Amino acid sequence: MPLIKPGQTPPSDEEKRRWPRDADGLLRALDDSTPSARRCSARDMANAENDAQRALFAAALLARLRSEHEVSVREVMLTTLVRLGDIAALSGLADCLRSDDTTLRNEVIEAMREAPAETAPIILELLGDAEPSLRVFAVNILESFRHPDVEHWLIDLISHEANVNVCASAVDVLCLTGSTASRPALLALRQRFPEEPFLQFAIDLALKRTAD
Repeated sequence: MPLIKPGQTPPSDEEKRRWPRDADGLLRALDDSTPSARRCSARDMANAENDAQRALFAAALLARLRSEHEVSVREVMLTTLVRLGDIAALSGLADCLRSDDTTLRNEVIEAMREAPAETAPIILELLGDAEPSLRVFAVNILESFRHPDVEHWLIDLISHEANVNVCASAVDVLCLTGSTASRPALLALRQRFPEEPFLQFAIDLALKRTAD
């Protein structure tokens, strides 16, 4: 590895490129041994030229994501998957929430929070997932999800949700983001779970904070 002289600027990712920017080169670079090459590849894949290329890149990124240990590379991969907007990419991100890797799950949640317009459709699917933990993760994403329908989604969720943990998570977010519009659903929820003291406490707090 060449030495960097005092005052000399280290070479950038762009200067350290070893692969061409065509589709084949990007796919090969994604498996390169150096993090800078993988990071450049993941970043450039966001510029996919058509649907077929988006699907190809999404599949490659998702396959690599679970074995990528470099944090800076994973961050770029996740950002690119969101930017691709491909249904396979978004569904793949949602599947990552089923992983036992807590770090990966948290990184996916953060990536999805940052792109509400792109990820809104998959959030709605997660809110209706059969697995309660996935519904909780979806609610966690909504905590700082800048989308105009967040309160509506949470009201709809607590109006029919049977799992007390999912309800509690939703109430916690409504406590932070809800308005008077959520009060009827919160009052109805309190009647449905009279023997859950922690949920009752959370509902009372949310009602207090959403009062006129």
